[in-house]
Amino acid sequence: MSTRRSFLRDNGLSIVLACCFLLLLGGQTLAGWHVYNEERAERKQIPVSLGLYLGSGHFAEALFENWESEFLQMGAYVLLTVVLFQRGSSESKDPDRRDEKVDEDPEEHRNDPEAPGPVRRGGWRLALYRNSLSIAFGLLFLGSVIGHALGGLAMHNEERVAEGEAPYSLGAYVGSSDFWFESLQNWQSEFLAVLSIVLLSVWFRQYGSPESKPVHASHTDTGSG
Repeated sequence: MSTRRSFLRDNGLSIVLACCFLLLLGGQTLAGWHVYNEERAERKQIPVSLGLYLGSGHFAEALFENWESEFLQMGAYVLLTVVLFQRGSSESKDPDRRDEKVDEDPEEHRNDPEAPGPVRRGGWRLALYRNSLSIAFGLLFLGSVIGHALGGLAMHNEERVAEGEAPYSLGAYVGSSDFWFESLQNWQSEFLAVLSIVLLSVWFRQYGSPESKPVHASHTDTGSG
């Protein structure tokens, strides 16, 4: 098998997801640009170029408002599945098992030459690395919240100034019902999506997917293995 073909096979999932993301982001950007210019036209303002739109609060607010909910969902899910169970779900550890591979003490693998560097070094590096996935999602969530707050502030202040009203301060905007309505409407939908896969995977199957239990598995079997 050629190196190129092997690379595509080994990374096909991330490549396809990245392509879907970029395609949809491009569509969102073009649609948002037209919506923004329509709103500006209603306020008797001149339209902006696509380049200027990419630096606008309208674009940033729409982008980061959705990203924050995704990173919140994934980070919360990673942490909740450490201690909570759902019997029969492919997305849960088995509550009756005490030998789950993910619960193995990494200290026992310090001499494994294929273990990641922090595992072999131990100490504070391992302490940080053993929680690095949830930390990464937490930082991505925090960054998205900041992007949402700054983008939303710029967008709402542009509208307020155009209507002759005083602009918000950052603190006033973050404490406003506008900011929390924008956030909570996305957050609740993300937790609904996670709840759906957790519960639906108890009774339904998808042949060949690691997110599903084997088709022949009992409804009470827990985990995807």
